[in-house]
Formats: sequence, structure tokens, C-alpha cells
Amino acid sequence: MSDLKIEKIDVFQVDLPYRGGVYHLSGGREYRSFDATIVRITAQNGLEGWGESTPFGSTYIASHALGVRAGIAEIAPSLIGLDPRRVDRINDTMDGALLGHLHAKTALDVACWDLFGKSVGLPVCELLGGRTDVKMPVISSIYMGDPDDMRRRVAEHRQMGYVAHSVKIGDDPAVDAARIAASLADKRPGEFFIVDANGGMTVETALRMLRLLPAGLDFVLEAPCSTWRECMSLRRRTDVPIIFDELATDDAAIAQLVGDDGAEGIGLKISKNGGLTRGRRHRDISVAAGYTVSVQETTGSDVAFAAIVHLGQTVPAKNLRCVLECRDMVTLKTADGDFEVRNGRVTAPAAPGLGITPRLEALGAPVASYV
Repeated sequence: MSDLKIEKIDVFQVDLPYRGGVYHLSGGREYRSFDATIVRITAQNGLEGWGESTPFGSTYIASHALGVRAGIAEIAPSLIGLDPRRVDRINDTMDGALLGHLHAKTALDVACWDLFGKSVGLPVCELLGGRTDVKMPVISSIYMGDPDDMRRRVAEHRQMGYVAHSVKIGDDPAVDAARIAASLADKRPGEFFIVDANGGMTVETALRMLRLLPAGLDFVLEAPCSTWRECMSLRRRTDVPIIFDELATDDAAIAQLVGDDGAEGIGLKISKNGGLTRGRRHRDISVAAGYTVSVQETTGSDVAFAAIVHLGQTVPAKNLRCVLECRDMVTLKTADGDFEVRNGRVTAPAAPGLGITPRLEALGAPVASYV
């Protein structure tokens, strides 16, 4: 294997306006734009690798955009001179330089995988274990609002070919029940619905909501409560399938989830879980446990979507629930690549690495560089 070393790391900051104006989440949280950090890692032979980390604001999980860039500043000098293809050793070095802060490590880790793929002429999905033949369904993100309006937005995405929908709730139990019933009112065969509270319910409000629902609605409940104890308490009281997301963050959490028999699946958000190296491990644990896996991101642009598609392309068909079309949420295009969604489904491109060409004019000048 020829020598390859990291020579320079550039950091870019871009704002990603939310396409729908205002995104409403449980607990009165509102988002109008997302602060993205995109990194470029350049090797001594001129090859470049790209990665992105875009937190969903600063009140979704314990991460925020300024922290991403501060974390990169702490980590990046330690990576200069290392071989980016040794991704586990890269992660060892990052952990040695900074404890936790997985959002900061994600962009660097993904950029190393992009470089790895380009250096050997293979798409990242082949390096992550090999692509499946699955045409992956993309999932919509239906923010919390008036029930009839949510039904309309589901219908709009259905017209675009979406067969999976993530419906946001986390308010008054009666209103949430109405939101779910309206969103599923026109459900078609083969469609899949995730009802996502983003940790916004208590056990009491969740139980009241579930009792108010019409019989026979087919959905899974994602991240109902904010704490592990509450989610486990709810699980003992309902037969509705449950997916962990915000609480399924790292190796220890995934292992505990399996040990506690706490869910039927996970929402694997790459930056929340620390990048593709850790995401690969969490995929394997989940598949071994028989879980379904939704490969997503907190949010992000084209660079983040490329990472989602490559990891999702390696999940066995029976375990893959969907991938998130995060590009649908934002208005700024940061890169080009063969990631066209056809009839609500997408496949990973055959180009080396992530298969993207960044739009440098959209990124602007670096806000920081490390050599």
C-alpha cells in the first residue's frame, strides 16, 4: 500500500436555510436555519476527502455548531501526518485528543473514508462491507403542525414518490393523536410511518395519546421520552414497536439497548453516532440483534446525504427501514453527485469515495486551516 498522509485540514462554515420556513419540534423548539461545518482533508499527493457535520440546532441533543468547530480545532493538529485510510487508528487518535464530542469527530471521520475510497478507486459503501442490491426508500420529515396540514404535507411527499414518512409529535395527547390519525389517513400499501416525539413526551402523555388513537393504525414510535427509564417504562405498557434515536448515541448505549431489550430498532444518525467508523459498528450490532435500522442524519446538505447513502447501502434489506433525504430539508446545494432519488428510492453511486464534487463557490473561504 503506497504511502498516504494527511497534509492539511480546512474547515468551512455554511448556513443551511430550512426549506419549509420554520421547522417545529416538540417542546416549542423552532428552527429556521442550520449551521453546517464541512471539512476538506488534503493528502500529500493532492487527494481530497470531504465530510460534514450539521447539528439540528443546539437543543436537539448535546451538540451545537460552535462546539463542532471548537472540537475540530482541538483534534485536527493530532491528525496531520497520519494515514487517513487507517480509520480505526484515526478514531483512536481523535479520542485521545478529545473525549466525547462525536459531532466534531464526524466530519473528520467521513472525510477520511472519502479519501480512502478515492485512494483505492472504490465507493465508500464497498469499503464499509459491500453494497447490497437494495433501492433504499427515502423518508420524509413532516414537522409538527395542524393535523390537516400534516396530512397535506404527507400527500405532497407521496406525490414525489416517498414511501416512508417521519411524523413529528410531542404536544397535547389529544392533538398528537389527531396528528397521527390525519397523517396516516391516506396510508397506502407498502408505506411506512415513524411517529417521532423527539423525547418530548412523558410516560403519562404517551399512554394517553396511544389510548386516544383509532384502532389498527400501523406505525412505529420513535424516541417517545427523553430519558432511558421513561422509555423502558413506556415499553412495558404498550405493544407499539419502539425505535431509539436520541438516546442511541454510542457503543455503550447501543449495547445497553440490546441488553435491556429496549426497542425494535434504531435511528442511526451518523453525526450523532460519531461518523462512519462508529456507524459501521452500530450497524453490525443492530443487525446482529435483529433490529431495523433507519440511516439518517441530524440534518445536513449534499455531503451529509452522501454519507447516509453509502452507509445505508450496506444494511441488509430485511433490516433497512429507510434513509433520510436531508437535502429535502435545506435550500443550499453544497455538492454534486449521482444521488438522484427515483420513485422515492436512491442507490449509492459507483464513483470512488463518497462520489461528490463540492461546490466551492457555495462553501466560500475556509474559516480555519490546520497543517
